[in-house]
Amino acid sequence: MRVFLTFDAEHPDRPHCPPWATEQILHVLRGSNVRATFFLQGRWVEAYPHLAREIALTGHRIGNHSFYHARLELLSDEGLATDVTGAEQVIKSVTGADPRPWFRCPWGECGNDARVLQALTDLGYRHIGWHVEAGEWEIARTPREIENAVVEGALGTGDGAIILLHTWPASVPPALPAIIRRLGDAGVQFATLDDLADPSIAVAARGPAGNDSSVMKGRGHP
Repeated sequence: MRVFLTFDAEHPDRPHCPPWATEQILHVLRGSNVRATFFLQGRWVEAYPHLAREIALTGHRIGNHSFYHARLELLSDEGLATDVTGAEQVIKSVTGADPRPWFRCPWGECGNDARVLQALTDLGYRHIGWHVEAGEWEIARTPREIENAVVEGALGTGDGAIILLHTWPASVPPALPAIIRRLGDAGVQFATLDDLADPSIAVAARGPAGNDSSVMKGRGHP
């Protein structure tokens, strides 16, 4: 059973977000020999180039999370392309990694927008949503709450489960060791999106609930 651990790296606007959380997440992943996929916001990369480089240098896959984290469905075609390519350029410049083809729409709300999805396709991207989230971006959840939400959600989803976490809440780093241990004990293999044997798994997590049988649950994230 494969599970895809993904993190969104973006500017936080919550009070429970210390500056050291991303570094601790990378430390836990390195110690556990687990590779993940990180969706990087362009202006976050500009603000924290050392962290963006460390993500790439430690073997994690990098995806594009737009430049400004604006709702893409509200942008014009030109504005959308500028936002997406702007993030791509800064990601490449800072990390040396090409984020294509992986893209996660801000707020996760473009899964049913044919115009946005076609624009992303034209730019060489595929939108990747998620099956499992802990809601830690919105509320200061405890590490145990995050752990249980992720483990139970992943095992309930089954093979190909895509997990969404964020790099900035303080409770994510202490939750990760137990998440990795419990899923590992259940026979889970952690993979990056590049390890997908069946591309349809990624597409299945593309839209809001109801678009597919096993897609994102809940509303989008900031």
